[in-house]
Amino acid sequence: MKPILICLFSMLIFLSPIHSQNIAEYDVIVLGGGTGGTAAGIQAGRLGVKTLLVEPSPWLGGMLTAAGVSAIDGNNKMPAGIWGEFREKLRSHYGGAKALETGWVSNTHFEPHVGARIFDEMAASVKMLEVKKSSTWSSIRKKDNKWQVQIFDGKTNYRVICKILIDGTDLGDVFAQLKAPFDIGMESKEKTGEKMGLASDLPIIQDLTFVAILTDYGKDADMTLPKPKNYDPQEFHCSCRDFCPEKPNLVTCEQLLSYAKLPNNKYLINWPIEGNDMYLNVINMSQKEREKAFIAAKEVTLRFIYYMQTELGFKQLGFAKDEYPTPDYFPFLPYHREGRRLQGLVRMDVNHILEPFREESPLYRTGIAVGDYPIDHHHDKYPNAPEIDFPKVPSFSIPFGALIPKETEGLIVADKPISVSNIVNGSTRLQPAVLQIGQAAGIIAAIAIKRNLQPAEVNIREVQQTILDWKGYLMPYYDVPPEDPQFQEINRVGATGFIRGVGEPYLWANRTWFYPDSIYTGNELKTGASAFGLPPFSVDEGPITQGKLCEVLSQMTTKDLAIVETEFRGVCVQLSLKYNKNEPISRRTAAVAIDRIVNPFAVYPINKLGKIIGPK
Repeated sequence: MKPILICLFSMLIFLSPIHSQNIAEYDVIVLGGGTGGTAAGIQAGRLGVKTLLVEPSPWLGGMLTAAGVSAIDGNNKMPAGIWGEFREKLRSHYGGAKALETGWVSNTHFEPHVGARIFDEMAASVKMLEVKKSSTWSSIRKKDNKWQVQIFDGKTNYRVICKILIDGTDLGDVFAQLKAPFDIGMESKEKTGEKMGLASDLPIIQDLTFVAILTDYGKDADMTLPKPKNYDPQEFHCSCRDFCPEKPNLVTCEQLLSYAKLPNNKYLINWPIEGNDMYLNVINMSQKEREKAFIAAKEVTLRFIYYMQTELGFKQLGFAKDEYPTPDYFPFLPYHREGRRLQGLVRMDVNHILEPFREESPLYRTGIAVGDYPIDHHHDKYPNAPEIDFPKVPSFSIPFGALIPKETEGLIVADKPISVSNIVNGSTRLQPAVLQIGQAAGIIAAIAIKRNLQPAEVNIREVQQTILDWKGYLMPYYDVPPEDPQFQEINRVGATGFIRGVGEPYLWANRTWFYPDSIYTGNELKTGASAFGLPPFSVDEGPITQGKLCEVLSQMTTKDLAIVETEFRGVCVQLSLKYNKNEPISRRTAAVAIDRIVNPFAVYPINKLGKIIGPK
């Protein structure tokens, strides 16, 4: 008996470390290392909270890398936060900004494997971040106010625990599993208040694309694929104008090819006009069902490549064999333009973009990311998809509350499936915006951990100031880059509405101008101050002088005029100006003075709707 007991005791000692290793606890867990999930994990770890990032594919970066959409859409002039950092690393790798301007669809093109390596290096530099790639999650449940997640890394099943969970998936798979409310498809104008909306809801999402990365193997090479099944050249007849005289406004076939040319003689095949888009709704499928459905999307791309090789004369192009370590050389996943959309604390609709200062809920005050891409939907492959007259929009801010579920505590959303309307999704789904959304999610999570709060309880102004500290934008000012010496002051004052920008739809990169060097007027001062419940003051509508601004700011703050003038002199020193009571001031000077003397960003708290809830 004694030898048996000794043996059992020895086995318990041997097994106990294994058991303890199978349960690990973190502050934050990010499920999904997509574009936003990767940014969320990096940022949460950088802020000193213990973070786990779990990604089913072998690569971090989602649509930017694992899905191969390596031609950046938007935010070229607004390089915010991690987006700007990622781009700078690309430029360093390839030898400057011009080296990335290889195609005409974007200012930034790169090889997907280079982007994946950059994300790996960024993640590896964060001590408080642990990354698990090629790992899946199954059950998610809450116990004792903590999330418990079952992970499988290909060899071992184990459990991880955290306080804050971040959904970093393309389609909102995590919040769907937790039964957080969400929307799918096109919506009625009655539901959204968008006048260009539909008469009734329709369960139609945007087309997806299984892109391909091709290499030019030289003019004498013949890389023609075996003829794909169900091939019919008429499927792609009007993809370019050389063989489609009935549509003379199309691009030439050479222009089609150079659309997303990448460095090192590679080509991203992601062509929307009778190209390789496909309507495929996999939202409610299991992963196995999705993988089976994706075969059809790959077949569309194979047929299009064969068409390019045989009909358009590009037989020298073949799959790049040094990009994806997959048997068929396709990316690990397709480009999902749209999936579920969270029902969040707030819902961003197109009216918040078109008229940010006139909306009853001024969500721009809660901005945590910016975008400048127009509303761009892909519906060509869905039979009889309804036409929507998408409005031309200026650059815009994405609100804090769009990342937070309205019912599920301890959860943040970090990718495309944030709380926006179907129409707005066409602008917020692009890579730079999603990188910023993810970075903001990581900041919200870290502050929630440090303050022992739920994400919905976090102070928005603290989140925003942290974003500014990491060179992120709150306001979509095209003419105030992060290297501007007054970047923070202008963004803070802009996020209060005290001084307002002017939006302008413009081609494929919309703009909102702050005009920092134009003259500040009394009319602007009255408009900006009207929302703060400040005592009335008298001022002409025309240019504001230094002396008059000091008088008005003294009335607003009840500070002695002499104190205000002393503070304003400090502003003049900061801006290398001479103090002259009769000198008109610029909007830049006004922003710095208001930020320093009134400090509305800190003094006037806001709620999740962007409404001012009184001075502190």
